[in-house]
Amino acid sequence: MTQKRIFILNGHPAAESLTGSVAESYAQAARKAGHQVRMTNLHDLQFDPDYGFGGYVNQKPLEPELEQVLQDIEWSEHVVVATPMWWGGLPAKLKGLFDRALLPGRTFDTRNTTKLGLPAPLLTGRTGRVLLFSDTPGWFFRLMYRNAMIVQIQRQILEFVGIKPVKVTQFNGTSDPKQGAVDKWIKQAAEIGAQAA
Repeated sequence: MTQKRIFILNGHPAAESLTGSVAESYAQAARKAGHQVRMTNLHDLQFDPDYGFGGYVNQKPLEPELEQVLQDIEWSEHVVVATPMWWGGLPAKLKGLFDRALLPGRTFDTRNTTKLGLPAPLLTGRTGRVLLFSDTPGWFFRLMYRNAMIVQIQRQILEFVGIKPVKVTQFNGTSDPKQGAVDKWIKQAAEIGAQAA
C-alpha cells in the first residue's frame, strides 16, 4: 500500500469528545500503517471565527493557527474532518475556521472559472473523508433533511476547493449510543485510517 500524507482535523470544540476519540483512533491506525499524519484539534486553536470585513478586498490577517491549518492541508494528500452535527450544521467554531481560512487566491480562484462557471479550485490532488457524528438516524437525515449538512461539508466546502472525492462515514445515535457502539465506531475508524481512506 502506498504511504500517504494525511491531515486530520478534529472539529469538535471541546477538549474531550467522542468525535475526538474516533479521530484519534483513525490517526493512530494510520500512523501504525506507515502513513505520515498531522492532526489538529479545533479546541486547541485560538482565532477569531468571525470573518469580520465581509469582503475579499480587505481580508482579516490569518492567525498563526489558521495559517498552520492551511499549510497542513497543502502538505497533505488526504484530508480528514471529524465533526459533530449541531442544529443541523457544523459547530460555529469549525464553520468559522472554514470561513476564515478557505479564502480566494489560496484555496480557490475567482478570476478563473470551471466549465460550470464556478471559481477554479486550488487544492486539487487531494482526497477527503468526513467522519460525521449525530443523533439523527441516517434514514431520517436522508429523507427529511436531504443530507443537507453532508452536501455542505462534502460538496460546498471540501470539493469546492478541490479536495475530491470526499467520502462520508456517519455515526448516528451518538448522544446515547447502544451498548458496544462506541467500540465499534473506534474500530471502524481504525480500519479506515489504516487504509488512508
